[in-house]
Amino acid sequence: LQLVETGGGSVQSGGSLRLSCAASGEFFSSYCTGWFRQAPGKEREGVASISNDGSTRYAESVKGRFTIARDNVENTLFLQMDSLKAEDTAMYYCAATYSTPYGACGVNVVPHYTTVGQGTQVIVSS
Repeated sequence: LQLVETGGGSVQSGGSLRLSCAASGEFFSSYCTGWFRQAPGKEREGVASISNDGSTRYAESVKGRFTIARDNVENTLFLQMDSLKAEDTAMYYCAATYSTPYGACGVNVVPHYTTVGQGTQVIVSS
C-alpha cells in the first residue's frame, strides 16, 4: 500500500481546507486509516481515524471542526478541515495499518501505522 497526500496550503484563521490521500494497493477498505499531524518541535498528534467498518474517531482538539471520510471505490481518504486555527498549523500525514492492538482504530493508533504518506503542509495564519 502506498499513500500520497494533496490539498495542503495556506489559509487564514477561520478558513477551510480539504486534504486528500490517494491509496494504491489492494484491500484499502480493510485498513484502519487516519490522519496525524506534526508541528515543528512537537510530537506527532493523531487527528482523526476511520476504521474498516466506517467508524470515526477524532482528537478533542479538532472535534466538531474536522471530518474524516473514505471512498473505498476510489481508494481515497479525505480530511475536511473547517474553522481552522493557527494551532492547526502542521505537516499532515495520512496513514494506514492492517492490524492494531486489540483491533481498535482510534487516534492513538499513530505509533502502529505501518504505511505513511509523504505529508502535506497546512499553514493557518491568524
